[in-house]
Formats: sequence, structure tokens, C-alpha cells
Amino acid sequence: MLQNAIAHPKIVETDEWLIARKTLLEHEKELTRQRDRINAERRRLPMVKLEKEYTFEGSKGSAKLTDLFEGRTQLIIYHFMFAPEWEKGCGGCTGFVNSLGDLSLLNERNTTFALVSRAPFSKLAGYKTLKGWAFPWYSSFGSDFNYDFHVTLDEKITPIEYNYRDKAELERLNGPNVLQGESHGLSVFFRLDDNIFHTYSTYARGVESLTDAYSLLDMTPYGRQEDFEDSPPGYPQKLTYG
Repeated sequence: MLQNAIAHPKIVETDEWLIARKTLLEHEKELTRQRDRINAERRRLPMVKLEKEYTFEGSKGSAKLTDLFEGRTQLIIYHFMFAPEWEKGCGGCTGFVNSLGDLSLLNERNTTFALVSRAPFSKLAGYKTLKGWAFPWYSSFGSDFNYDFHVTLDEKITPIEYNYRDKAELERLNGPNVLQGESHGLSVFFRLDDNIFHTYSTYARGVESLTDAYSLLDMTPYGRQEDFEDSPPGYPQKLTYG
């Protein structure tokens, strides 16, 4: 006899399961079609020329944003949370980077991937060695880069904005405890000769595309096991990104 000591999906016969599975399949197909439509819309998003010069430090010393492209046309930057005073990187960001697999296809498609953080490069290099990562990682310490792309929030330097919401909007949504300090995000840039354009940035859950682990967990009965999910009573859950 089956033991019901833990929460689990309803147990049914194969015929009933197959009906439910085919219904879900139609919803999955519509999600795929919707994702394709959104990706097509993203490819048609206009871009903005960057007029400001940014200076970074990497393994080869001082670098301009154009150097981060490594000669390619497209650049994807993961804004990794690592403040100058921290001794180690953000745990959630670390989990995302740990889950990254072989990105050689990006290079084959004329695209470079890099990490950028505010911590001095010496700290980034040490942490990178500790984790065994090979991805290029640059320090934006001393530049406006993090502030301009709204992944370091400090209203003494620039008005608070995160995920395209200003401070007033964030307070309406989240109460008075508006984000301060480091946040994560993804930004995409396009190069035409020596001109660089900002094409896209995404924040919060928009960064989930970095990991396949969530997609795999989404296929399981327990899902991601995070508190934002609509799951049956008794299913394990913890704080999102906790």
C-alpha cells in the first residue's frame, strides 16, 4: 500500500493521466508559440547609442566597453552582485554562474558573454579562481556603469530605478523598503564599428534564462520549490532565490 507521508500529486489511472497530459501539452505549445512571438519582438527592439565612455579592469588590465566584445558584434553582460567591500560574491549570482554550461555557441554566433561587478578586480580574480570559472570577468569599480544600468542603487548618486520602475513605483509595490545597493541583471550591447548601442536589459526574474536548472525543475511535481509558485498545500517551498 502506498504511503502518503509526503505531499504528492493525485494518483490516477493511465487514461485519466493521459487526458490531463494532453490538455497540458496544448498549453505548453501555446507557451512556446508565445515565447517565439516575444523573442521576435525583442529582435525588433530599437537600440540606443552609448555616448559615455566606461573603463573596466580585467585580466589584461584596463579595458573599454568595446574591448569586452573581443572583436565580436554582440555582447551579453551579466551584472554579478559583488560590492567593493564584500569578501565574496552574491550566493544567488554564484548559483547562476555555476549552472552555466558550454557557451561556445555564443562565440560561433558572433556574441561574447562576460561578467561585470563593482568589486576591485583582485577580488573578482580570486573568487573566479576559487570557483574554477573561465568566463571573462571585469571590474567596473570607479565608473558609472553599474549606476547607469541600474544594478547599483544609491540615490545619493542617481535616482533609484530598478526593473524600469522608479522609487515611487517601487514603494507602491514593495512598501518603504526600496532596494538599495547591489542588484543583478543582464544587459545586451551591439557594436557597429567603434559605436556601441544598448539593445536590452532585464532584471529580477528576467535573469532566469542563465540557468537550465529552473527549466528542469519546472517539469517536476515539486517545481522550483520557491514561495512565489502556485503549488498545492504541503509542497516544499523556500524563499525565492534564497
